[in-house]
Amino acid sequence: MTSTRGQAAGASKHPPLSPKEGWLSDGRRVLHFRPTHWDRWSQRLEVTSGELLPDQPVPLLKNRRELTREQAITLWSQKRQEGWKPCGPQW
Repeated sequence: MTSTRGQAAGASKHPPLSPKEGWLSDGRRVLHFRPTHWDRWSQRLEVTSGELLPDQPVPLLKNRRELTREQAITLWSQKRQEGWKPCGPQW
């Protein structure tokens, strides 16, 4: 069966329907997106920001906030347009 979007599994540009963790970095700063509440009517994610310091093995955590799924998708898209790239877990 061929995908109607013409993309391989996992390569979709659409946000996932089920909760998933995600990490973005611009090389100096890091954002961690983590689902906190996920049901049929309400989806929320915790977004934690950190700053990579040259002399520290772990980023300095700067901020943590909870966003709706829509707000998190908007933030992710904005950061990707600014050149942020997905990365592996940083903490």
